[in-house]
Amino acid sequence: MSMLNLSMEEFKNEFKAGKITVAVYGQGKMGLPLANIFAEAGANVIGVDICEEVVNNLNKGINHITEEPFLSELVAKNVKNGTYHATTDGKSAAEQADIMIILVPTLTDEKGNIKLLPVYNVAEIISNGLKKGNIVITEATMPPSTTESLIPILEKSGLKLTNGDFGLAHAPERTMTGTALRDIKGQYPKIIGANDAKTLEILCGMYETINSAGIVSISSIKGAEAVKVFEGVYRDVNIGLANELALWCEEHNVEALEVFSSANTQPYCHIHTPGAGVGGHCIPVYPWFVINSSKELNPRIIKTARELNDYMAYHMVELTIKGLNSFEKSLKNAKILVLGLTFRGGVKEFMKSAAIPIIAELNKWDADVYTFDPLCNADDAERFGAKWVELESNKWDAVIITSDHLEFKNMNLDNLKDNMTIPLIIDGRNTINPVIAREKGFTYLSVGNYKL
Repeated sequence: MSMLNLSMEEFKNEFKAGKITVAVYGQGKMGLPLANIFAEAGANVIGVDICEEVVNNLNKGINHITEEPFLSELVAKNVKNGTYHATTDGKSAAEQADIMIILVPTLTDEKGNIKLLPVYNVAEIISNGLKKGNIVITEATMPPSTTESLIPILEKSGLKLTNGDFGLAHAPERTMTGTALRDIKGQYPKIIGANDAKTLEILCGMYETINSAGIVSISSIKGAEAVKVFEGVYRDVNIGLANELALWCEEHNVEALEVFSSANTQPYCHIHTPGAGVGGHCIPVYPWFVINSSKELNPRIIKTARELNDYMAYHMVELTIKGLNSFEKSLKNAKILVLGLTFRGGVKEFMKSAAIPIIAELNKWDADVYTFDPLCNADDAERFGAKWVELESNKWDAVIITSDHLEFKNMNLDNLKDNMTIPLIIDGRNTINPVIAREKGFTYLSVGNYKL
């Protein structure tokens, strides 16, 4: 069916009647929820993934993204209803589909170089099955201009974008692990930029069927790509500013969070929360999309913020050394418990987790490093260079908190103190109330809160 010959209302009717086939390439943390929300809304959905085990399980109704609330039930329901199935055959999916969505990972290496090969590989596969009237959408977060760089690949199909043979758009995912279903369904408006007005009209109709917050249309594909990238850059830069102001507060013996919360009572001020660093697949990655794609501009603020936020993990070790020294104890051979391996509480993800460089740095100082995380196990600890231990099973010289798990926020501080030779907490996520900790006899240090 040619999508580009339909009016918006005609498209919506066909969509809800199950006559529109959508292929979602990438059935990971963002692609699988999106595919199944479309299936729930009425579309015939094909989930495409390169992993045979994932595909086989999905076709049995078994969800592999188990940490995403309510997704398992949704996948099972859609498979049972026949509105969703998965495949490793991307060419066949393209041949069957009316709309193809690319939602595969886009990451950087340690030097910030962007890895887009998965996106180009998917475009190549789609070109082998692309038909007149189809629409190709990228939802993966990418450097602005990436979507349009796929045009020569897609045109290997023999179709021409400039002739209106197919449509092309970018509609960035705006989701977070743990709340993906909520986010896709309407936590935020959907951003869409397309190659022409007709493609934009059809896609507005499609996303309106699943997103209650509405649509924000952008005048260009490149502009739509910039929206998501800039959201991440904004947060990274402002976290960097908060961290730098917190370091100043440490130097001047001022309580950073007290100052920040007071300043934020003014409506034009929104100082973020300082901490042990910025983790995940998004915020620490997207700044490099801007930095490495700039030909004339040398993005100084963005680059400095990125460097500063990476430094904060090492500052946690500096605070640990200062805290131990105040008890006339050195870091060498000290028994350190690192609470948290994941980059964020409640989510088992390690990308750019502050715990990783913290553990590595502690090992360089010949500390005796242990770790506990309620979502992890001994294999995870060993992979990052620490010994696995239960929370209350040893005598610690210091505890460093690197993840804001609910279990850490609700810790029994009296029990913790009983298991410490030195009552020293270095809190990288502001999980514990410093007043309560100090009342219970702890020396409590955090970024911007350095009092011995």
